[in-house]
Amino acid sequence: MKRRVCAIVGAGEGLGRALAEKFAGHSFDVALISRTEAGSAAAADAAAKADDAAHVSFYPADATQPETIEQSLAQVRNDMGEIDVLIYNARGSFSALEPLKMTYEDLRDVYQVEVIGAFAAAKSVLPNMIERSGGAIFFSSATAAFRGSSKYPLYAIGKFGLRALSQSLAKAYAKDGVHIAHFRLDCDLDVPVMHNLYGEASDRAALANPDDVAETYWLTYLQPKGGWSNEVEIRPYTENWTF
Repeated sequence: MKRRVCAIVGAGEGLGRALAEKFAGHSFDVALISRTEAGSAAAADAAAKADDAAHVSFYPADATQPETIEQSLAQVRNDMGEIDVLIYNARGSFSALEPLKMTYEDLRDVYQVEVIGAFAAAKSVLPNMIERSGGAIFFSSATAAFRGSSKYPLYAIGKFGLRALSQSLAKAYAKDGVHIAHFRLDCDLDVPVMHNLYGEASDRAALANPDDVAETYWLTYLQPKGGWSNEVEIRPYTENWTF
């Protein structure tokens, strides 16, 4: 039986790794799309271990250059077949600065990653999904999509745009059988970048396990068409709600 294909844009060592492992473990072939192959090594290893029959391949692309995303996803379709699940897991700037310290270049960069890159990925797979009346496009996001920030305005601006894109696509193409969802993580993940950010103050009990988060993506994928979620909120039980 032909295996389904999951393409993950932004397949790093945290949530990207967990998503690759989760979908490979459910009989998907997995295409990992990132700037460098080294950056996707953990995801590739995890997917291969989850199912030794899984075809796991790396494709280079830079979210700030939408044409490279289009080219890589076209190559995935050529090599592996039609894409059943696309997960856009790239993230824009998480730099701390006050709004008046933002530069025009900062704003352009975050918009390129969070909105234009996400649109390029969706645009690459949507026509075929519409033709087949099936498929899923999932966007990894954050609670920043619902609230501005005095400390992380770039992150908030990017996620606001991503949420608007996701909702617009869902309203336009859900009727064609394509499940489009915006995953709003109201938490910090138990991943190396967060340990580096918080240092010794890092409390692992307060962080969300990436494997648990990936399970929520999988359960969302399993939803029947008569009961789709288009906004999915995720937080660990220890989280003090920020929205």
